[in-house]
Amino acid sequence: MNVNIQTVHFDADVKLLDYVSKKLYKLPTFHDRIIKVDVFLKLDNIVHTIKDKIAEIKVHVSGYDFFVKASSKSFEESFDCAWDSLVSQIKRKKEKQAA
Repeated sequence: MNVNIQTVHFDADVKLLDYVSKKLYKLPTFHDRIIKVDVFLKLDNIVHTIKDKIAEIKVHVSGYDFFVKASSKSFEESFDCAWDSLVSQIKRKKEKQAA
Protein backbone atom coordinates (compact mmCIF):
# COMPACT_ATOMS: atom_id res chain seq x y z
CA MET A 1 0.00 0.00 0.00
CA ASN A 2 1.49 3.30 -1.14
CA VAL A 3 0.59 6.29 1.07
CA ASN A 4 0.92 9.89 -0.13
CA ILE A 5 0.12 12.82 2.20
CA GLN A 6 0.10 16.29 0.65
CA THR A 7 -0.42 19.63 2.35
CA VAL A 8 -1.70 22.53 0.29
CA HIS A 9 -0.91 26.17 1.21
CA PHE A 10 0.75 25.29 4.54
CA ASP A 11 3.43 23.09 6.15
CA ALA A 12 2.06 20.42 8.46
CA ASP A 13 3.78 19.65 11.72
CA VAL A 14 5.09 16.17 12.47
CA LYS A 15 2.33 15.51 15.02
CA LEU A 16 -0.42 15.97 12.41
CA LEU A 17 1.38 13.79 9.85
CA ASP A 18 1.89 11.04 12.45
CA TYR A 19 -1.80 11.21 13.42
CA VAL A 20 -2.88 10.78 9.79
CA SER A 21 -0.33 8.05 9.06
CA LYS A 22 -1.28 5.94 12.08
CA LYS A 23 -4.93 5.91 11.01
CA LEU A 24 -4.13 5.17 7.37
CA TYR A 25 -2.13 2.07 8.22
CA LYS A 26 -5.32 0.59 9.73
CA LEU A 27 -6.97 0.60 6.28
CA PRO A 28 -5.87 -2.92 5.27
CA THR A 29 -8.07 -4.27 8.09
CA PHE A 30 -11.10 -3.04 6.10
CA HIS A 31 -9.96 -3.96 2.58
CA ASP A 32 -7.04 -6.18 1.62
CA ARG A 33 -6.58 -4.99 -1.99
CA ILE A 34 -5.69 -1.33 -1.44
CA ILE A 35 -3.09 -0.14 -3.94
CA LYS A 36 -2.64 3.54 -3.11
CA VAL A 37 -3.92 6.15 -0.66
CA ASP A 38 -3.77 9.91 -1.33
CA VAL A 39 -4.50 12.38 1.45
CA PHE A 40 -4.82 16.11 0.82
CA LEU A 41 -4.88 18.54 3.74
CA LYS A 42 -5.93 22.01 2.60
CA LEU A 43 -6.78 25.42 3.97
CA ASP A 44 -10.04 26.77 2.59
CA ASN A 45 -9.42 30.20 1.08
CA ILE A 46 -12.26 32.27 2.49
CA VAL A 47 -11.31 35.93 2.62
CA HIS A 48 -11.47 37.73 6.01
CA THR A 49 -12.84 34.78 7.98
CA ILE A 50 -11.41 31.90 9.97
CA LYS A 51 -10.27 29.37 7.42
CA ASP A 52 -11.75 25.91 7.48
CA LYS A 53 -9.41 22.95 7.35
CA ILE A 54 -10.25 20.44 4.62
CA ALA A 55 -9.23 16.78 4.54
CA GLU A 56 -9.64 14.72 1.38
CA ILE A 57 -8.88 11.00 1.21
CA LYS A 58 -8.69 9.06 -2.05
CA VAL A 59 -8.24 5.29 -1.86
CA HIS A 60 -7.37 3.30 -4.97
CA VAL A 61 -8.47 -0.34 -4.92
CA SER A 62 -8.10 -2.54 -7.98
CA GLY A 63 -11.11 -1.70 -10.14
CA TYR A 64 -12.57 0.98 -7.85
CA ASP A 65 -11.74 4.31 -6.18
CA PHE A 66 -13.12 5.70 -2.92
CA PHE A 67 -13.16 9.45 -2.28
CA VAL A 68 -14.24 11.41 0.79
CA LYS A 69 -13.95 15.06 1.76
CA ALA A 70 -14.67 16.81 5.05
CA SER A 71 -14.06 20.25 6.51
CA SER A 72 -14.08 21.70 10.02
CA LYS A 73 -12.08 24.04 12.24
CA SER A 74 -9.23 21.55 12.83
CA PHE A 75 -7.40 19.10 10.59
CA GLU A 76 -7.82 16.26 13.09
CA GLU A 77 -11.58 16.72 13.20
CA SER A 78 -11.80 16.98 9.41
CA PHE A 79 -9.67 13.88 8.95
CA ASP A 80 -11.69 11.89 11.53
CA CYS A 81 -14.96 12.80 9.82
CA ALA A 82 -13.57 11.86 6.39
CA TRP A 83 -12.09 8.65 7.87
CA ASP A 84 -15.46 7.54 9.31
CA SER A 85 -17.15 8.17 5.98
CA LEU A 86 -14.40 6.30 4.11
CA VAL A 87 -14.63 3.25 6.38
CA SER A 88 -18.41 3.06 5.93
CA GLN A 89 -18.03 3.35 2.12
CA ILE A 90 -15.49 0.52 2.07
CA LYS A 91 -17.67 -1.69 4.28
CA ARG A 92 -20.75 -1.05 2.11
CA LYS A 93 -18.82 -1.89 -1.06
CA LYS A 94 -17.47 -5.13 0.43
CA GLU A 95 -20.97 -6.15 1.59
CA LYS A 96 -22.33 -5.60 -1.94
CA GLN A 97 -19.52 -7.67 -3.44
CA ALA A 98 -20.08 -10.48 -0.94
CA ALA A 99 -23.82 -10.62 -1.63
